Amino acid sequence: MANNKGSKPAKDKRIKNNLTAYAFCAPWFIGFICFTLFPIGFMFVVSLTDRKLNGLSKFVGLLNYKNMFSSPTFWNSLKVTIMFTIIMMVVTTIWAVILAMLLNHKQRFNGIFQFCYFLPSVIPTVALAYAFRTIFGKEAGLLNAVISIFTGKNTSINWLYDTRTVYFAVFFITLFIYNTGQMMLTFRSGLNDVPRELYEACDLDGASALRKFFSVTLPMISPIVLFNAVMGCVSALNGSFALLYPLTGESGDPNGMTQVLSLLIYKEAFSNMKVGYASALSVILFIVACVFGIGIFAVSKKTVYYEN
Repeated sequence: MANNKGSKPAKDKRIKNNLTAYAFCAPWFIGFICFTLFPIGFMFVVSLTDRKLNGLSKFVGLLNYKNMFSSPTFWNSLKVTIMFTIIMMVVTTIWAVILAMLLNHKQRFNGIFQFCYFLPSVIPTVALAYAFRTIFGKEAGLLNAVISIFTGKNTSINWLYDTRTVYFAVFFITLFIYNTGQMMLTFRSGLNDVPRELYEACDLDGASALRKFFSVTLPMISPIVLFNAVMGCVSALNGSFALLYPLTGESGDPNGMTQVLSLLIYKEAFSNMKVGYASALSVILFIVACVFGIGIFAVSKKTVYYEN
């Protein structure tokens, strides 16, 4: 009897602690349900209707998906989205590693360089996109002006609307637009945590700088590479609209070469007023994001090194 009476206060305290923990977690769960789970479910429902921008709709089943899979525009947009995401994820991650290694060397004005590298990541993407649109402009573009000065010839290359140069321009701009600054800071903190004795052992064995990077540095920072790869993938899928819309418009000119799914969704929903069809496209974009996430974590099981 004494044990039963003694256990009741302990049980009550445990229940109270659990309720307190749930109370602290409740705001996040409420926000997740209201602003993430419900919109995703609503999107799936709307994708089965022919809903217009004015709100009128009727159930059409899988007709939107049937029309979508028979559309060359959709397949081109899906191809561009996958290519854009992979290239941007790889390019921004590699560029961030290079910047972090440069800043990891002890030299004067390191703080100033770090501030300059990080500054573009805190400026709104749309503002930077319009600034680069001016730089890469055809008639009054700064880049054409600089080339004209050095070559002595009048240069008027339409960098963002020429099929030969648009990818070069977009990929270059992405280095300054996406979260390269945050990646760089994360990589730099990871580089500082690599044990110095490992490099000393490599020096005793006569290992080259390249060998030390691939045998010591890269395995030790591989968890950070995984984290930044995921963040780069998310940024490429979610942030591509803010970058590409000011640069090449909703049609992804020239010839749809930069029309990622987010641009096509915007065009169908707000220009063509096909909200139901745009929701079906959003479902595909959601699936693409899930596939990328699953793929990255599947590869990480064999490539990421954890000390434990």
